[in-house]
Amino acid sequence: MSFWKKDEKAPVNTAPVEDTGVGTAADVDAVMKKYDRESNVRVWEGTPKTVVKALMALFSVYSIYVTLFSTALPEIRLSVFLASILVMGYLNFPARKGHVKVNSMPWYDVIIMVLGAGSFLYYAANAERIIKLSLRATKEPLLLVIGVLGILALIELCRRSVGLPILCVVGALLVYTFTRVQWKLVIYNLFYTTTGVMNTPINVCAKYIVVFIIFGAFLERTGIAQFFISLANAIAGSSAGGPAKVAVISSALCGMVSGSSVGNTVTTGSVTIPMMKKTGYAGEFAGAVEAAASTGGQIMPPIMGAAAFLMAEYMNVSYATVALTAILPAVLYFTGIYIAVHLEAKKLGLKGIPKDQLPKFRVLVKKIYLLAPLVVLVGMVATNMKTMQFSAAVAILVAILVGLINPDDRLTFSKFVDALEAGGKGTITVAVACAMAGIVAGCITVTGLASKLITAIVSVSSGHMMIALVLTMLCCIVLGMGVPTTANYCIMAATCAPILMNPAIGVTPMAAHFFVFYFGIVADITPPVALAAYAGSAIAKAPPMKTAINATKLAIAAFIVPYIFAMNPAMLLVNVESVFQVVQIIISSLIGLFGVAAALNGFLYRRINPLFRLLLAAGGLGMMIPGTLTDVVGLVVVVGIVFLQRAAAKRSPELQ
Repeated sequence: MSFWKKDEKAPVNTAPVEDTGVGTAADVDAVMKKYDRESNVRVWEGTPKTVVKALMALFSVYSIYVTLFSTALPEIRLSVFLASILVMGYLNFPARKGHVKVNSMPWYDVIIMVLGAGSFLYYAANAERIIKLSLRATKEPLLLVIGVLGILALIELCRRSVGLPILCVVGALLVYTFTRVQWKLVIYNLFYTTTGVMNTPINVCAKYIVVFIIFGAFLERTGIAQFFISLANAIAGSSAGGPAKVAVISSALCGMVSGSSVGNTVTTGSVTIPMMKKTGYAGEFAGAVEAAASTGGQIMPPIMGAAAFLMAEYMNVSYATVALTAILPAVLYFTGIYIAVHLEAKKLGLKGIPKDQLPKFRVLVKKIYLLAPLVVLVGMVATNMKTMQFSAAVAILVAILVGLINPDDRLTFSKFVDALEAGGKGTITVAVACAMAGIVAGCITVTGLASKLITAIVSVSSGHMMIALVLTMLCCIVLGMGVPTTANYCIMAATCAPILMNPAIGVTPMAAHFFVFYFGIVADITPPVALAAYAGSAIAKAPPMKTAINATKLAIAAFIVPYIFAMNPAMLLVNVESVFQVVQIIISSLIGLFGVAAALNGFLYRRINPLFRLLLAAGGLGMMIPGTLTDVVGLVVVVGIVFLQRAAAKRSPELQ
């Protein structure tokens, strides 16, 4: 989801590029096309453009109607949904990057689109008969051909719109599956049952996520993104290294309603990264801050990049429970980044933005009504007043009303249609990725691979939780590279979460699902496939690998916090014995994060010597490990070094 309107100009630095190293608006578009496949679309003009826009807008209206009122069989509803996705997908995404020929769609794309969409429509029209056939459908050649065509059309659209990393996972699993199960049975399970393409991910996408994507498109056109950036400036802009703190806050706020780490990095980064570089931060650090914060937006409740709805479905808990559970880990994640950028600012002696150049709270308060759609949505869902999709539909209406009364960015009929179009377009990649996640889940189910993987890791770890957590973390990072948020979680939930929930390991279901989700998400900033970090580096004109390494260091909380809640679920408000226990976890975790961040940064009032850095890291980790003894020892070490550093800085300020 992009927060920039197509008819607006992104802020650009008017100084020469060679002096600032900051990209222009054209650079932003180039970065989006390079790292965000949703930006590599066909160019339609005139009547074709109107037709394509109308189709996507009608799809959004249809999706809202179906998710609220349809009583059709899942096989019929999901088949029509996927057929629509294939039509829109091939109308939007060319076979290769750089296709810029206006009003052009090759004949082979038309054939693939017709055959793929036709396959799902044929299933929808004959669903009842095919369901009654059951396994006898494998004896009808026509049904097998239709299944193959539908699956191949989806895979090809995935290559165009999502990318190769997820296809590598899908391809490897398909090869493994076809070598162990009869091919006819594989096609039947993947196409004609709800254990394959039409598995939980695509069902949740068609039922919940599509409405929330449309809601995000309308919310975007209320001007809320600029409000978030202005609010962040008012809160932190004047403090030391203010622009970096603004990036952390604004990316957290904007990212929570966005389903793309890369998209959020580029759109908000086009504002914040030039600000950070102008303040004095190095390019690789500025790009890393934006990438780490934007990636963290995917774990920020209440939306969590739409993964929250999938998590509720997989764990069979309420959405409100998932959103509440996510609050504390998300706060720790962003607090860790905030501490790191503050220490970096102090080390470099950076100042903030002059207060007379910052937005005034008294002006921003007048715009507080922009938050109404989010407040209504969260309030309705949290109180279980209605279903999630109904709540989202009401929130869409509120967003429309807010847009109509916003004098600075009023919602016109053209913007209304644009929002519906954006909702349809934004659904394509999410739906395709969810379909691929369904194929992954189907392959794992039909081959029994999950149990084999569980057995292997339990055997290697010998039942030790820490070893199993490390091995699972590595699996999540590899499987999550370059995969969109929703599909990312689906793959993790199907492959890695069951490992940790095995009685031999003993992680609670809630902690296991959050653990794999976190490490699947941080793949966006973890080398070598750190797409969000690379996008940030392109905006900052900085070395990509240095940016990715800096982003990984900044997001250290995401690599530590999951271990804490896996070993002590109280952080997720699970099995809480008392309020004091939660408070103790919060305080000890924050102090521990401070120690680890200072150790990684190497500055605390003055430069920290290597021994103190090692002790700070150990003390910080000690405070984050559950247990009173480790908390006490860690606290003594961290606080002791803070006082020693402060005293040394007072004695020899010239050595700072």
